[in-house]
Amino acid sequence: MQIHQLQPIHKAKEHKRVGRGGKRGTYCGHGQKGQSSRGGRKFQPAIREFIKRYPKLRGYRFGTGREENIVILQLAILAKNFDQKEIINPEKLFEKGLISRTDNRIPQVKILGKAEIDKALVIENCLVSKGAKDLIEKAGGQVIISDNQKKKDVKAQAKEKEFVKRSEKKAQVQAKAQAKEKASAAKDTKAKDAKKTEKAERVEKAVARKTTGSKPKSKK
Repeated sequence: MQIHQLQPIHKAKEHKRVGRGGKRGTYCGHGQKGQSSRGGRKFQPAIREFIKRYPKLRGYRFGTGREENIVILQLAILAKNFDQKEIINPEKLFEKGLISRTDNRIPQVKILGKAEIDKALVIENCLVSKGAKDLIEKAGGQVIISDNQKKKDVKAQAKEKEFVKRSEKKAQVQAKAQAKEKASAAKDTKAKDAKKTEKAERVEKAVARKTTGSKPKSKK
């Protein structure tokens, strides 16, 4: 068998002519009046509005994209599970089963506590509250801050300084605006007072003329 000998099994579908009578009628299935019944109509697709809106939305590039999970641990739990002068970090906490993985990674740990301890512990690569840090150092322990935490602290300090600078600048601008408003208000009151005194002087002159009986000279 050759290619020219092949023939289709099904018959070719005939093109349906509409708008010339029959079941479709004279309107060709377009209905009467309106944009959809005119030739050359073109509609804007509905999905276009969503596509145009995407750049304005906050997506995965906004901020970190996800909240950082922080596990809270009490200082008393660490003193109970670790020995004297033992280094404590998130990896060792995971090995002892005090914390578990989140999103297939070891989470950040923050240590809190108010009860005093009698063990000198060495905390490494963990967030420590001010009260817990004082208690650790009082017991002879040490808190080692990681390089990442130092960078975060430097960034936070820079951000705070920038915020203070902006607030001071804003206060200066507001003070200038208020001083300007006060100056303009004082100028307006001064002008009003001048008008009032001028008006009073005119009234006094008119009363004096009436009492003396003098008439103003007519212009020839």
